[in-house]
Amino acid sequence: MRVNARLDDEAAEQMDYLTHATGLGVSQVLRESVALYYSHVRAQRAGIAHLGALIGKGDSGRSDTASNWKRHLGESLDQKYPPSAKPARR
Repeated sequence: MRVNARLDDEAAEQMDYLTHATGLGVSQVLRESVALYYSHVRAQRAGIAHLGALIGKGDSGRSDTASNWKRHLGESLDQKYPPSAKPARR
């Protein structure tokens, strides 16, 4: 699929940063961004969001788990399933 998009100044700066920081081209950054967002939305729709009520109830030694559980979960999943290792979706 071909995509033509207009980015506002902030999004354009973010894209420039991502391409320079990763060495990837705009198309690859967009593909990986879509894959990450897709995973995020699918996880929410699958009911993972209800875990928020349980997260942070134990004694993990971390003081920020309850307020940052989505970020921690995402980081853990990224370590286990790196975005670049995910197959391209068509």
